[in-house]
Amino acid sequence: MNRRLAALANAHGVSTWYEDWRHRRVEVAPDTVVGVLGLLGVDATSPAAIADALTAARAVDRGALPETVVLAHGTTRGLPGPGVVTLEDGGRRAVDSELPGDLPLGWHRLACAGREATLVVVPRRLPVPPHTWGWMLQLYALTSDRSWGMGDLGDLAEFTGWAGDTGAGLVLLNPLHAVGPAHPVAASPYSPASRRFVNPLYLRVSDTAAYRAADPATRAVVDALRPDRGDLIDYDQVWTAKRHALELLHPYAQPVDLAADPALASFATWCALAERHGNDWRAWPRELHHPDAPAVAEQRRQLADRVAFHAWLQHLCDEQLDAVTAAARAAGMPVGVVHDLAVGIDPGGADGWQLADVLAQGVRVGAPPDDFNQLGQDWGLAAWRPDRLAATGYAAYRDMLRRTLRHAGGLRVDHVAGLWRLWWVPPGAGAAEGTYVRYDAEAMLGILALEAHRAGAVVVGEDLGTVQPAVTRGLRGRNMLGSTVLWFARDDDGGFVPPARWPRNALATISTHDLPTAPGFLNGEHVRVRDELKLLGTDVAVEQARAATDRERLLDMLRAERLLPEPAAEPGPGAAPPPTTPGGAAPGPAATPDDGEVVVAMHAALAASPTRLLGVSLYDVLGEVRQPNMPGTVDEYPNWRLPLPNTVAEIRSHPRVTRIVDLLTAARPRRVDPAPTEE
Repeated sequence: MNRRLAALANAHGVSTWYEDWRHRRVEVAPDTVVGVLGLLGVDATSPAAIADALTAARAVDRGALPETVVLAHGTTRGLPGPGVVTLEDGGRRAVDSELPGDLPLGWHRLACAGREATLVVVPRRLPVPPHTWGWMLQLYALTSDRSWGMGDLGDLAEFTGWAGDTGAGLVLLNPLHAVGPAHPVAASPYSPASRRFVNPLYLRVSDTAAYRAADPATRAVVDALRPDRGDLIDYDQVWTAKRHALELLHPYAQPVDLAADPALASFATWCALAERHGNDWRAWPRELHHPDAPAVAEQRRQLADRVAFHAWLQHLCDEQLDAVTAAARAAGMPVGVVHDLAVGIDPGGADGWQLADVLAQGVRVGAPPDDFNQLGQDWGLAAWRPDRLAATGYAAYRDMLRRTLRHAGGLRVDHVAGLWRLWWVPPGAGAAEGTYVRYDAEAMLGILALEAHRAGAVVVGEDLGTVQPAVTRGLRGRNMLGSTVLWFARDDDGGFVPPARWPRNALATISTHDLPTAPGFLNGEHVRVRDELKLLGTDVAVEQARAATDRERLLDMLRAERLLPEPAAEPGPGAAPPPTTPGGAAPGPAATPDDGEVVVAMHAALAASPTRLLGVSLYDVLGEVRQPNMPGTVDEYPNWRLPLPNTVAEIRSHPRVTRIVDLLTAARPRRVDPAPTEE
C-alpha cells in the first residue's frame, strides 16, 4: 500500500487492513481503498489526485468546531472560543471556552468562533434493564382465526396481552419495516424499503375505524377477500387481498394531514410512484430520481389519491401499534414490545430515494470472509456516509430511531458493530473485496442512547460473531445489552459453557432466526437440509458426526448442571425414585432423553443464567424443526415464509408452552422494583 494512499484512507476512516476471524492481519487491496474513497467523494485515482486530497485533508483545522458536537451529560468539552448555545426549548446560554456539564439532554445549536454546529447532549448511560423473560416472534408466523394468511398486529396485541398476564416481560419482534408496494412483495424483513415506516401487510383490516364505519355490503365484500392460512406464507396473495380490502374501505376513512408530516408525505409519494414504476427508484425515469424534483411534485398531484391512501395505511399502522403498546402496558410488562432495527436498507427503496444525500451511492454492505462464509457476504444494503451524517447533524439517523421507538419498549439493533464500522463493498467488487469504513461511535451510540432514554426503552445490540472489544465495552458502559446464544456459548474445546458463566449484560436465547431451532438441532435437521441444498462445505457424514458430537456435548452440560437426568443405572432394591426434569415431569429413558424434555431443559439453562433478559422462540417450544431463514439461499428454501404450527389460541393451551411459562416465571418472577438506577 502506497504510504500516501494509506494516510489518505486513514484520514477518511477507510481501513487499509483488518484482522480476520482467525485474528490474522489481512491487507486490503489498493484498488478497493481507491474505490471506497471514491464513494466518500475523495478522488484517489492517480498520484496527483492522492496528493491533492491528502493536502486538503491535512489542511482541515482539527481544533475548529466540528459540524456536530456530541457531549455526554455531566461532562465538559473545550471550545475554540466563547459561544452561545440555543437550547432545544428555545432558551439561550452564553458559554466561555468550555461547554458546561449541566446542559440539558437534547438537540441544541452551538454558535462559536464564527461557525454553527449541532450540539447533542446525550445520557452517559441508560437505566439498568430489568431481569425478565419474554417471547421472540416472527410476527408473520403468528396466525389466528382472524388473520389473513399471516400474522398481523391484532394477533400481536392478543398474544402480548396473554403473554404479559402469564408473566412474560417482553415480546421481541422481527423487523416490521416497510417494503415496496409493487409485486413481487419482498419476504425478508432485513432488506426493507424503509426503516422509518411500517409494513402495512401487518394490518388487521377489521380492526380499523373505516371497516366499522362501512356499510354491511362493503364489509361483506371485504370479509370475502380474506385468504386462508396455507402451509407457507404467500405475501403476494396477502398483499393483493389486503390492498383491495383497504382500497374499498379508504372512502370511509378520515383524511391524513400530510402537511403535518413531510417525511410521511414523501414516503407515500414514493409508494405511489413505485406502484406505477416498480419498487426500485433507480429504474424510474431520470426526472423522478430526486424527491424534490419538479416532475415528482407533478406526479404527486396526479397521484394524490394514491399518496393519500399510502399515508392512511401508515396512520393505521400507528393506531394498531398503539394498541399493542397498550396491551403490553395493561398486562404490566416491565419492558413491553422490543422492535428490531435492520442493519440497512434496500438502496432502491424509499429510504434510498428520500435519504440519498446521506447515503453512499453504489456501496453494498456485507461482511468479510469467515469460517462459515469463505467468500464473504454481500447483503446488498445501502450504508450511511459518516461525513454526511455529521454535516447534517445526524438528523436522518435521529428521525429513524424516533419513528421506530414511538411504539417500542425496547430496540434490538441488528449487527450493532455497524455503529462502529461497516464492511463496504465498492461497485464491481466481490464480497471479499471490500474494507471497513469507520463511523463516529460516540455519536452513533450516544444518539441511540438519547432517543432510547426519551422513549423509556431498553437497547439490545446483536454483537454475535467476531466483534471488536470496543463494541462490548461501549454497550456495557451505557447499560445496553449484548446478545448471548446457547449455540455459540462454547469453550475452547467446543463444549457448552454452563449458563452461570454467561455474561450478565445480555439478552440470552437458545438460537436465532439464522440458526437451527432447538428441535432441528437435536434431530440433525440442519445437516439434512443443508445437504439437500448443497450448502455443506464438507462430506455429509462428517457433518452428521459433528452434529451428533454437539448434541452429546449439550446433553453433558445439561446433565452436569442437573437440568437433565444422568443416564440411569439399573435400580437396586429400595432405590429412590428417579429424578424429575424441569417442569416436574418424569423423564423417559435417561440414556436417550426425549427431545421435548431436552428442549425444556435448554430453557431451564436460560433460566439459570444471570443474563438480564431471556428470549424464548415459539419455534423451539412448539417443536418446529425448520429454521425461519437459511443463510446462503433465496428461493431454494422457504425463508421468512414458515408459519408456526399452532394458532394463537392453540399456543395458549399448548402443554409445553405452559411448562416453559411456569419454569421461566418461577425463575424470573414479576415484582415491583424501585425506580431503575444507573450502574
